[in-house]
Amino acid sequence: MLSVCVVLCAVAASAHAQYVWLDAKGAKQFSDMPPPASIPSKDILKAPTRATSAAGPVTSMGETSAATPLPKAPLSTAEKNADFNKRKIAQAELDKKASDLAKVNADNAKNCERAREYKRVLDSGDRIGQTDKNGDRGLMSDDQRAQESKTVKGVLDGCKS
Repeated sequence: MLSVCVVLCAVAASAHAQYVWLDAKGAKQFSDMPPPASIPSKDILKAPTRATSAAGPVTSMGETSAATPLPKAPLSTAEKNADFNKRKIAQAELDKKASDLAKVNADNAKNCERAREYKRVLDSGDRIGQTDKNGDRGLMSDDQRAQESKTVKGVLDGCKS
């Protein structure tokens, strides 16, 4: 009866083990302490999924182990607010850049449409009146029309259809 009790206690103790690993001989080892550092991680079969204490394992000197990092403390309200404000400012900058880009694209589209209309007028062959530096009105010559047509064609080449 005593031997059965001893066997049951041994089995129960191994059932509560937090760590299970294979030693150098290939035998399973059960313990509530982590395996030695010489055991490769591939031989560790079971380990706790979260830290058992807030400070982690303590060495014999009473200092925390350098191998195990301390868990991060939750952010304070001030830190959360600062983080939120940073994200808010970054989003505002992105929105401003997007609206500026949309405005530039709209202006370019308007300018391209004006250039297309001017090209149609130049190609129509109708006489075009213009004012010179002194304010005198005159008609555009054929050479001026050809030069304006080249200029407008260059502008339209920069437009996307």
